[in-house]
Amino acid sequence: MNDAAPTKSTHAKASELLRLHQDPSLLTVVNVWDVISTQVVAGTEGTRALATASHSIAASRGYKDGENIPVEEMIGEVARIVAATDLPVSADLEGGYGDPAGTIRRAIDVGVVGANIEDQMRPLAEAAGNVEAMMKVAEGAGLDFVLNARTDAFVKGKDRDRAEVLADAKQRGLAYLDAGAPVVFVPGVLSDDEVVELAEAFGPQRLTLIALPGVPALSRLEEIGVARVSYGPMSQRVALTALQELVEAVHAGGGVPDTMRPLN
Repeated sequence: MNDAAPTKSTHAKASELLRLHQDPSLLTVVNVWDVISTQVVAGTEGTRALATASHSIAASRGYKDGENIPVEEMIGEVARIVAATDLPVSADLEGGYGDPAGTIRRAIDVGVVGANIEDQMRPLAEAAGNVEAMMKVAEGAGLDFVLNARTDAFVKGKDRDRAEVLADAKQRGLAYLDAGAPVVFVPGVLSDDEVVELAEAFGPQRLTLIALPGVPALSRLEEIGVARVSYGPMSQRVALTALQELVEAVHAGGGVPDTMRPLN
């Protein structure tokens, strides 16, 4: 582990990422998974911050999602992403690889200034304790670290009563906010009413979502007071869909589409 204190640049990036979450203007982050995707997304006008997608990083290295990639490989790829951009980077670090606080420390060591950590529906006291421990690590580093504390209430509660799942998400999110997390991530296909209820429970600019098909439009989410919307592995899927379409066109006698853009 590199025990050197974060640079001023890292502190500035952390403060900027926190400000972007607290701003009433909705923060959108199109997730990246390697250096070239980072350069493309960061180089596109309007991009203000970056977030990695753990599923996409694992897939690019031949691993299935779900902490099958060794933490050393994950942190190594995240380090390359951080080094490839001047923008703040938030890292998707799954459930923390058995040591959430230690994983956050390793991420901070390579310049990460925010992170998603899944609760994986652990007992609430344990999950909230993990949040508190992770925020203490960030506090010790002197960073305005944006822990995007994720609850898997909807992800893992698909067969449960919807009202009970929503109540769980609210209870867990409030516990994570009380433990020091600045924002709470509630992935899932949420209705307008569910987003409103969560945003009202957590407060303005405290809820983050993933823009799955069926989730309210970005303009509506901004109106409700959502802090951030990410795209998870869907950005990689879009890129791979374009690759499949090229292969199909070539097999059909065609070629490179006229819409292809040069890489800088």
